[in-house]
Amino acid sequence: MRIYDVGRKKANVDEFPLCVHLVSMEKDNLSSEALEAARIACYKYMVKFEGKDKFHMRVRVHSWHVLRIKKMLSCAGADRLQTGMRGAFGKPTGTCARVRIGQVILSVSTKENLSP
Repeated sequence: MRIYDVGRKKANVDEFPLCVHLVSMEKDNLSSEALEAARIACYKYMVKFEGKDKFHMRVRVHSWHVLRIKKMLSCAGADRLQTGMRGAFGKPTGTCARVRIGQVILSVSTKENLSP
């Protein structure tokens, strides 16, 4: 994920007094793909109903945690070909953000008269 701020980034705090947060209700790992999909869906909704310069949206979590996978064979005789858990660190497959209970994931600021 490369873009964390969208909308009117240079707006003053007083211009958008209403701030809506997406909050995590449980301890979880959010993949960078899921964060990107949430950002795109929220951005498209806000542009459709508000306009490009009528809001500011920020993704508040960053995906730093690296996900790894240890590939295993699943064919006949695989037990003779593999080494088990020896050297099971795995190869990186993606990144995720670790979120806590009550942590803000996404924030959208807009004007009060524009809220649905």
